[in-house]
Amino acid sequence: MSTKRTAIFLSLIIMLFSLGSYAQTKHKSSTHISLATSIANGKNIYIQNCASCHQTDGGGAGNMNPPLIKTTYVLGNKTTLIKIILNGFSDNVEINGQTYQNTMASHDFLKDQEIADVLTYVRNSFTNKASAVTASQVKTVRANNKPAK
Repeated sequence: MSTKRTAIFLSLIIMLFSLGSYAQTKHKSSTHISLATSIANGKNIYIQNCASCHQTDGGGAGNMNPPLIKTTYVLGNKTTLIKIILNGFSDNVEINGQTYQNTMASHDFLKDQEIADVLTYVRNSFTNKASAVTASQVKTVRANNKPAK
């Protein structure tokens, strides 16, 4: 093989190897979001979509919008919490002896990762400590939450 052909062949091999490594690295980084990143992203989503009703401190608004501080809704079943975001909530709810009765609109326009991030933020803020919500959990609930035809 000539020196020119050998150089071209080696360049192609190096290029293919580099592309393969890049694709593997890119795939790994795009499918895994750290807890800190999820919480930081969730805080921004919370401020944009939730703080006006639930307040920046998560304390809610008396008899209208419930607090998000150490409640069974926030710390309990993730599926229930995801469904509240997807479907909204119109039931009267009693928390710590106080009844809250304002309707929460559906936020199903948020992407799965956005819902996961905002719920992870809420479950880990305002003195709450609970496990993260993942985009795959939201995706599963959303898929199973379709109305019957």
